[in-house]
Amino acid sequence: MLLSSLGTSITNVALPTLAEAFTAPFQEAQWVVLSYLLAITTLIVSVGRLGDIIGPRRLLLAGLVLFGAASTLCGGAPSLPLLIAARAMQGFGAAAMMALTMAFVGATVPKERTGSAMGLLGTMSAIGTALGPSLGGVLIAWIGWRAIFFVNVPLGLLTFVLAYRFLPVDGTPRKTGRTHFDAPGTLLLAGTLAAYALAMTAGRGHFGPSNAALLIAAFVGIGLFVQVESRVASPLIRLAAFRDPEFSAGLAMNALVSTVMMATLVVGPFYLSRALGLDEALIGLIMSVGPIISVFCGVLAGGIVDRFGSSASLIAGLIEMAAGAFALSVLPTMFGMMGYVAAIVVLTPGYQLFQSANNTAVMMDVPSDQRGVMSGILSLSRNLGLITGASAMGAIFAFASGRAISQPRPLQPSLRECGSPSPSPPF
Repeated sequence: MLLSSLGTSITNVALPTLAEAFTAPFQEAQWVVLSYLLAITTLIVSVGRLGDIIGPRRLLLAGLVLFGAASTLCGGAPSLPLLIAARAMQGFGAAAMMALTMAFVGATVPKERTGSAMGLLGTMSAIGTALGPSLGGVLIAWIGWRAIFFVNVPLGLLTFVLAYRFLPVDGTPRKTGRTHFDAPGTLLLAGTLAAYALAMTAGRGHFGPSNAALLIAAFVGIGLFVQVESRVASPLIRLAAFRDPEFSAGLAMNALVSTVMMATLVVGPFYLSRALGLDEALIGLIMSVGPIISVFCGVLAGGIVDRFGSSASLIAGLIEMAAGAFALSVLPTMFGMMGYVAAIVVLTPGYQLFQSANNTAVMMDVPSDQRGVMSGILSLSRNLGLITGASAMGAIFAFASGRAISQPRPLQPSLRECGSPSPSPPF
């Protein structure tokens, strides 16, 4: 979980350097981030299902090998198009790592400790997200931009050794008809998700005809996907699972909460710069408050879930998040920078508590042959919320402020990717 999060955040800080190195406009360099994130978004459910069929350990190890090989190709890429292609390949490996990591909780952790395990995963994701910019900046300054990709190779090798040594060995794959991989459903879902992600991120902050066409294609793809899944013998996603109100509610809440949280990444830096007049260094320091808090409260949130149950913890987390969101709308206008920080201090633990409780509730009683795909669906709901939030919250801010969010000052290089789909929130 840490390695896949690091793969996203460590690259963001290098975008200005990459644009200069390849003599490319920033909009083209941005695809170094987008290709990685789009690959994860489109494939995370499919690789989860494939892990259920061939074995999660086998596919996780294969994903780690692919991630390491792609990192090597990224570091040695002689041109920007090849770097973008290698980053997409790296995203394929990261999709397996993200989907199957959560699935292993059910196989390796007692039910009474599931909340703590989910909290630990949240902490690892926060560490990867927080470590990326600082580590990337140091590597670029001391060695060069290629080092931010090469550093993943030894980290990936270490992760491979640990996974091979300690994760439980897969059983023999079943030969029943229900284990056939749903290729038509996989292609339809991947195309639908890619269309939706591009509809929400293309256009540099403006929703035009191309965005509308992509959005229509996504809705058509959803209809075709439902038809295909209702007819195939071994569907990628069993539609009957959505008849469970707790499961469906968990996915919906995950998407909605992620939509709200994305505002702190998309709108936060612009508000700090334009409304409060802070400089780049101070904005970066304030934006690091959330990840730092998440590092320390993730495991604590998981312990609360184990002690008080997922339902009570989920409600408590949502209440705390609502209080934090309200504080964001009030305290900065009253107390400036310190009011903003105080609101984040309230909002972030609530989000961590919600995530631990919701992940526990969704994954607690999932059958062993469905853990991979259910983990993928859970991660996908969060990704779709982040993508939607990046577009919706950015549009609301632009409308309310009367200024285009696609032209930020003074943080133009580092904030344009805020409209990108992301596999995980900023903390």
